[in-house]
Amino acid sequence: MAAEVDREERRRRVWGTTLLRLLVLVATLLALAAFSIALAKVTLTPSPASEDLVRSNLRPGRSLRQYAEDYTFLAACKQAGGNLLLGVPFGILLPILVPRRLRMLRMVALTVTVMVVIELVQGALVPGRAFDIDDAILNTSGALLGYLLVGRRISHRYHLLAEGTTRVEATPEPKRKVAPKSGPKSKTKSKSKLTSKPRPKLTSKPRPKPSSRTKATPVSKAKSKAKPKSKSRSRAATDRNASGLVASGRALFGRLLTRDR
Repeated sequence: MAAEVDREERRRRVWGTTLLRLLVLVATLLALAAFSIALAKVTLTPSPASEDLVRSNLRPGRSLRQYAEDYTFLAACKQAGGNLLLGVPFGILLPILVPRRLRMLRMVALTVTVMVVIELVQGALVPGRAFDIDDAILNTSGALLGYLLVGRRISHRYHLLAEGTTRVEATPEPKRKVAPKSGPKSKTKSKSKLTSKPRPKLTSKPRPKPSSRTKATPVSKAKSKAKPKSKSRSRAATDRNASGLVASGRALFGRLLTRDR
């Protein structure tokens, strides 16, 4: 029962996360399509009134200086701010569609390519429009601002959700533990295990090694016993020598007396 409940919970989690991912992807694609339509209307609409005034710019910072010098403060803010706002949706939407690894660099590269293509189309096909490198720089900086403020958090959560679903799908289901079959053999084994008590092992106690003191005691006793024997033998030998000398002296003295007579 517990395993079945775990399976159902996992299935619900997987289905819920996949539905969330699909909804987020659909919403981002719709928002990107709407933004591309708005961008095409803003950038690719011809303006014949400004054909004589507009010129192509290949030097970075030239248009910005012109905004600061020739335009009023409000006009310069509108021109620069409009180019910044055009790049913000790229920083919010593209990180969701781009893989997680090096997503900021990929987002910047895509934004630069799209904006450079739009500027080239403006200069080549649209009357009253010209290629301006400063517009591409402002659009890319707007994309970076959108990514740092909003897009990074949204894309991080989305990719974490995607990784969670893949991990849940990859985890194997826990295997059921099969209970052992209870038969006559198992009963006899269990009875024998219960009846047979473990016999205590006879541990051979290690004999104490004789120390230097214990070894020295019998030797000292033997020496002490041997010393009086040697003394008694030497005394008996001296007594025998003395008795022999006395006997030899008596024999000599007896011989001398016999010769005088």
